[in-house]
Amino acid sequence: MTRPSGGAHVLAVRGLQASVAGKSILRGVDLEVRSGEVHAVMGPNGSGKSTLSHVLMGRPGYEVTSGEVTLDGQDILAMPTWERAQAGLFLGMQYPIEVPGVSLEAVLKESFAAGGRDPREVDDLVESEVDRVGFDARLLKRALNVDFSGGEKKRSETLQLAVLRPLFAMLDEVDSGLDVDALRDVARRVAQAAAHEGLGVIAITHYTRLLSELRPDRVHVLSAGRIVASGGPELADELEAQGYGAWGNDEPARPPGVAPAAPGLS
Repeated sequence: MTRPSGGAHVLAVRGLQASVAGKSILRGVDLEVRSGEVHAVMGPNGSGKSTLSHVLMGRPGYEVTSGEVTLDGQDILAMPTWERAQAGLFLGMQYPIEVPGVSLEAVLKESFAAGGRDPREVDDLVESEVDRVGFDARLLKRALNVDFSGGEKKRSETLQLAVLRPLFAMLDEVDSGLDVDALRDVARRVAQAAAHEGLGVIAITHYTRLLSELRPDRVHVLSAGRIVASGGPELADELEAQGYGAWGNDEPARPPGVAPAAPGLS
């Protein structure tokens, strides 16, 4: 992974529209995340949250029909997925895939080599991180995610994040399948990366239990393919209490005290 050096970095999404199999899913998403910021994206099922993460990372099958995504002014949408990763993007998947025959250790070393970094650094970095994320070091030499439990898969994703040190991480329901201890380990390591290493985070979640540990700077409500409201951490508490019904679908009605997301801003 080749990372730009020095200063704050900006991931900017402007007017992003995307479809899957001809069906419009994202209908004009505006979002800006800077180094060290944690943004939570919440919303009902089918609102486009996972689609947003897939489009940002360049998953095949998702067609961008309008808008732009830039990283420090560079057009991300023009890049294949591997170039986005080397530019500094990371996707923590809701359902991490199994890779038979390829170990986690090999994945990390190949990632370093591909990004022009010394693969010999991986062992020391892994050793410093396994305890922080509660990952069983014996799994490093096993096939990636094969026969891992749900918690082991999410700890593995967090270990990869910590070792690879991307600029921005999209975490798609990283809390799903985690017990209380695993949730705490994963969320705290991500929060440390944001606070001390400048990681920018887009955390997609349904539940405030993740946010109680991750402590977002901003919370956004995604409904019917658009961000319809943004606010501080208190917005997540309102969602927990009221649900998403107050925002409707195409023309959301806002609960009292919640400002709409301004056009072009998050």
